[in-house]
Amino acid sequence: MGLGATAGIAAAGGIALSAQASEDTSPSSSSSPSDSLVFDPDAYTELTTTVTDTDGDEHTVKYHFWKAITYVADPVDATYQSLVVSVPVEIDGTAVDASDAPILFANSVGGYMPSSVADATGIGAGGMSGGGAPSGAPTGSAAPSASASAASNANGNTNATGGATASNQLLALAAGYVVVEPGARGRTLKNSDGEYYGVAPAVIVDLKAAVRYVRANKGRIPGNTDRIVSAGTSAGGAVSALLGASGDSPLYDKYLKELGAADASDAIFATGAWCPITDLEHADGAYEWNWGTNALQTGSQVDQTVSKELQSQFAEYQASLKLKGLGGFGRLTARNYDEYLVKQYLEPSAATYLTALSDSDRETYLASNTFITFENGKAGFSWADFLTHVGARKKSTPAFDAFDLSTGENNEFGTGTTEARHFTAYGQKNDTTGLTSKRLDGDIPELLRLMNPMFFLVDKPNQGRTRHWWIRLGTNDSDTAHTVSANIAAAAHGLGDDVNHLYYWDQGHGANTDPGDFIEWIAKVTGHRKSGK
Repeated sequence: MGLGATAGIAAAGGIALSAQASEDTSPSSSSSPSDSLVFDPDAYTELTTTVTDTDGDEHTVKYHFWKAITYVADPVDATYQSLVVSVPVEIDGTAVDASDAPILFANSVGGYMPSSVADATGIGAGGMSGGGAPSGAPTGSAAPSASASAASNANGNTNATGGATASNQLLALAAGYVVVEPGARGRTLKNSDGEYYGVAPAVIVDLKAAVRYVRANKGRIPGNTDRIVSAGTSAGGAVSALLGASGDSPLYDKYLKELGAADASDAIFATGAWCPITDLEHADGAYEWNWGTNALQTGSQVDQTVSKELQSQFAEYQASLKLKGLGGFGRLTARNYDEYLVKQYLEPSAATYLTALSDSDRETYLASNTFITFENGKAGFSWADFLTHVGARKKSTPAFDAFDLSTGENNEFGTGTTEARHFTAYGQKNDTTGLTSKRLDGDIPELLRLMNPMFFLVDKPNQGRTRHWWIRLGTNDSDTAHTVSANIAAAAHGLGDDVNHLYYWDQGHGANTDPGDFIEWIAKVTGHRKSGK
């Protein structure tokens, strides 16, 4: 389905999501945000939007919208450290009481870039600022053009640069949920002295502060503040997973205190993470284990010596996790992870895709992809054939801690006036920029802990973590390794958490082809029952 700019229509996996808003400028409405940490329940503007659900039915939603509210008392930059709130009050002419509804906490972080809602005039209008290169892309990479991004969203609801797509927020609003969209600082921000003030751990500290603001305003802000559900894509998926894993960890207290964050919990109830690019200190090894034999888009192979050394590091790391796979698979190792991915995720994903096709389309697809067997509703193929099917890998080696300090992740670990730093011993050792030291800076280990959800799920299981996980990844996504999300799922499952994890067949980075299912999942895990509809 196409993208209608004048109507504000975005397609979500074939689902039209219309944002035709009209504004009520009655005297009771106010657009002036408060500088205090007390939410003003009367400072809203009333808007109306049309949302088309996953069945193709249109819904007229009247909602109250609170423009940018600064969520900390001592902001470094309020342009990014602010949030907007959308609360449905009427759906299809029927009044809705959202006072106890779940709260969708949807970030728009992509590539660890800054995200802002300062100029948002309605739901889903926030986004990345200052470029928005994909995570792992060179620090100078620019975001796709608006037309390219629109075409991507209109073709399967993908979002290749990360950040939030509007589908989750709009569908949540139409389901009667409260939607909070926070901004956050990002890696490219510099002050007048040339100092980077949005590098790690700024993004997760800001999101935690935003959660604290919401929870501190229980009874004033609409919605059930004990039922906050986070959502994010790519780097936004990473920080969504981190937000869920690290709830109420004291490791962040000093950073939150510096900002004047509210004195409240930052734990959330559930996490939605799409293609999370995380576990960064082990991401290079995982990437080479997954994509090491795949050629680059130019047709050339990456340095196989580097690739194999990184694969060896992954094998050691994976063994140290002592994770067991879902479905009774047993201990996950570098030797059996390919079998696990094929049986647990890839073959079921292909089967779901093929089953949904018409008989003629299925026949055509299988004729073009003879590596797949399909019988009695089950798909079968080998890991090697799957890699051939995906084709070119997106990134060179190392994919994340580049020897020349050129990736977004290198920038994410910058400090002061230093734009980029290594965050792995291997990257530091093989630096090509002329660094004299072969040792990582002393603060890097702490920053890695603060940015990695695995630390709170494996190394030191966090009691304040979420117990509900929705994790998604496209099977053709070579922006990251398939093991990253699978390890998060295995770690959470091993702790007894509820895990809903699957892969989208033939989809790439940022895919979200089942947004309606996510909205229904929120209702299920939170125990919410829609009212007034």
